[in-house]
Amino acid sequence: MLTKEKIHYTIDSLPDNLTIDQVIDQMILLDKVEQGIKDVDEGKVYSTEAVKDKLNKWLK
Repeated sequence: MLTKEKIHYTIDSLPDNLTIDQVIDQMILLDKVEQGIKDVDEGKVYSTEAVKDKLNKWLK
């Protein structure tokens, strides 16, 4: 979950000269990372072998 603290930290780490698109891109990235961490915590992940099996089926 995004928090004000995480958003502030992310914005503070950006350069002084930036566009609104850069801010939006960083917020989207932060949200995706947070969602990935949540998925891992909830066990919503694939093993390496499962990923390899899926890729082999897709690449045929």
